[in-house]
Amino acid sequence: MSNERNGQGMDSSNRKVAIACVGLFAVMVGAAYAAVPLYDLFCRVTGFGGTTQVAERESELVINRMITVRFDGNVNHALPWKFKPAQRSVTLKMGETAQLAYLATNNGSDTTVGTSTFNVSPPTAGAYFNKLDCFCFTEQALKAGETVEMPVVFFVDPEMDKDPELEHVKEITLSYTFFPVEQPERPVAVRAEAPAAETNL
Repeated sequence: MSNERNGQGMDSSNRKVAIACVGLFAVMVGAAYAAVPLYDLFCRVTGFGGTTQVAERESELVINRMITVRFDGNVNHALPWKFKPAQRSVTLKMGETAQLAYLATNNGSDTTVGTSTFNVSPPTAGAYFNKLDCFCFTEQALKAGETVEMPVVFFVDPEMDKDPELEHVKEITLSYTFFPVEQPERPVAVRAEAPAAETNL
């Protein structure tokens, strides 16, 4: 009788351990999924890792300190595109708004869809690099042989001038990398027929 009770006790204990392990696994999986948007939010708020900021309006203050912004364009090897900035750099005052364009060409034989990521270097300057308009994180569909202009409107926050870590920085590099989208949000055929104004934004 004692052995039977011991066996039942062990079964109950094993069930509790199994339930606890399953619960812990579920929590870990949930935390892993939550970590991505939370990390993205943290980067956007702080500029950590060269993440730029999003501004709703132009800067109200323009100061005399000049800053040169250099532009870089890259394409993942799986996407048959050519992607580059229309100009390599621009020099402007902090707080001054500038607009430039990147050029993307689909060298493939079919319509393909890409999306881009970006960063700024030095990374600490990301907190002061403000975009008013950008094509980043928006799916771009290009027909075979098609070339489009993708505008970027930005300014460098004059508050950067007060940051002791960046007082000697004279150049910022804005870099984009395009990756293929294997499952577009909308069918490629539909996106290919969309107006140019929609696909260029």
